[in-house]
Order: sequence, then structure tokens, then C-alpha cells
Amino acid sequence: MSLSTIIVPSEYSYVIGTFVASAFVLQWMGFRVTSARKRLGVELPSLYADAAEARKDKDKHLFNCVQRGHQNTIESYAQFVGFLAIGGLKHPPLASAGGVVYLAGRIAFMLGYSTGDPSRRRAGMFGYLGLITLLGTTISTALSIGKFL
Repeated sequence: MSLSTIIVPSEYSYVIGTFVASAFVLQWMGFRVTSARKRLGVELPSLYADAAEARKDKDKHLFNCVQRGHQNTIESYAQFVGFLAIGGLKHPPLASAGGVVYLAGRIAFMLGYSTGDPSRRRAGMFGYLGLITLLGTTISTALSIGKFL
């Protein structure tokens, strides 16, 4: 087994900036959930309003949509961060741009879902173009470390 040296390019600061921006996006989503929880009357420790109650009460349904928008983002956050960090080693500006597109998509997703109409979450689907870009930069980085590229 041979070792590879990883050189962090100076442009990696773009990647770090995108990562920091992602923390602000997650916090903003969390604040929206907390605000909706208080405004719409869903008490902790319940993660969601009861499904039967949400079918009868539009406020409970709305809360579930806001919470789902946040939860969906959290579910893919680990792969986003991994792809951003690894892909950014070889392609920092492209990885950062992909990350920004992904985050913008997550914001649009959250705003759409937060209307109470789950179909409006599709407004953020363009964010997956950013995630696919990050996947590509990560594959390229892996192949170059393995001397395939």
C-alpha cells in the first residue's frame, strides 16, 4: 500500500465558506420549525403532530410540512458534507458552486414545503444538480488519489 499526500489548495477556502453557509441554512430551518411548533401548538417531545390529528387540523398538517422540510435536509446532510469536503480537495471552486446550488435548492424546498402543500417542495429539486456536481467532483478526487486520472 502506498501513501498519497493531499495538498489543500488555497481555493479550498471556498469549500469552507460553503460549509459555514450550510450551518446557517440548517439553523434557519431549525428556527422555522421552532417557530411553527410554538405558533401551531405542537408540543415537545413530539417530532411530528399525530397523523390523525394532522388530517383534521390544518395547523397540525402545516407543522408537519415545516418539520418534514427540515428533516429531509438533515437526512442528506452527511453525504452533502462528505462530497463537499472530498470533492473540494481537487475541484474547490466547482465543489463550492455545487454546494451553493444544493443549498439554494434546500432553501427553495423548505419554503415550498412550508406552505402546507407538499407538492410545492418540488421548487427545490434543482438543488440535486448541485449534489450531482458534488458527487462528480468526489469521484474525480477519488480516482486521482488512486492514480486512475
